[in-house]
Amino acid sequence: MDYTELFHSLHPGFFDRESIRTLPLNDVSAEQVLYLDRFVPEKTCFPFPDGIRFDIYDGDTQKLVQAVGQVEEGWKQYYEEPGEHPVFCAFDGDKVASFCTLHDMGLHLGLHVGGPGCVGTVPGYRRRGIGLEMVRRATEYFQKNGFDLAYIHYTHVDKWYENLGYETVLKWNSGGIVWVKPET
Repeated sequence: MDYTELFHSLHPGFFDRESIRTLPLNDVSAEQVLYLDRFVPEKTCFPFPDGIRFDIYDGDTQKLVQAVGQVEEGWKQYYEEPGEHPVFCAFDGDKVASFCTLHDMGLHLGLHVGGPGCVGTVPGYRRRGIGLEMVRRATEYFQKNGFDLAYIHYTHVDKWYENLGYETVLKWNSGGIVWVKPET
């Protein structure tokens, strides 16, 4: 797989964006993939507290946006318009504990690509396995819905996603791509 070509296919003009060009050069981000024909969800289950349930969000957007704002104020815009992308969440009763958008990125290089985006866990619920289990289930959602490749874009927590089987295939900074996984 040519991961540079995949990146540019998924994110045309990415390095032309002012928000990317103005990042410090030492701010290096990762792109990660997980081939869904190799993903065995049962092998990567994570323990999480009793009472937590996982599902597509179908409620008051204000409650969701409030939870997102506790994690990253700049992401609220991605959650304010319901329906653009489904949102997958972990719930504690009626509270949102963790969340991510489910992106269908379309066909690229012959693969149907999708992935979780803007993944966050509300501070009071962190370090309890909830976020990892939520992303595992979101990844399983893509697998069950006919996607070939799960893709994580623009992350600094690549080691965290590796717990689920995602692998780093490309790294970049404001100057462009700085590392690509060699083809095997």
